[in-house]
Amino acid sequence: MMTNKYCPRGKIKKLEFEMWNLKVKGTDVVTYSQRFQELALMCDRMFLEEIDQVEKYVGGLPDTIHGSVMATRPKTMQDAIEFAAELKDNTRGIVQN
Repeated sequence: MMTNKYCPRGKIKKLEFEMWNLKVKGTDVVTYSQRFQELALMCDRMFLEEIDQVEKYVGGLPDTIHGSVMATRPKTMQDAIEFAAELKDNTRGIVQN
C-alpha cells in the first residue's frame, strides 16, 4: 500500500474525513466524480470491495439523480460515474443551477 509509505497518518485521516463527507456541490457531478476518484485512490483501505465504494459514491449524488442511479444497481465505479453523468445531462433543463 503506497499511501501508508508516503503519506503521514494525520494526512490520511484528513483525506478519509473528506471522503466520508464528500457530496456534489450544486449540480457539478463531474468535479465530484473526479475528486471522489482521487480520494478513493489515496484512501484505499476505506473500501474492502468496489461495491462499498460505489455505494459511497452514489450516496454523495444530488437528490435529483440519486434514486435513478441507485435503480440501475451499478456494480462498478465506472458504471456509477457513467450513469450519473448521463442522468445529469438528461436533467440539465430541469435542475436549477
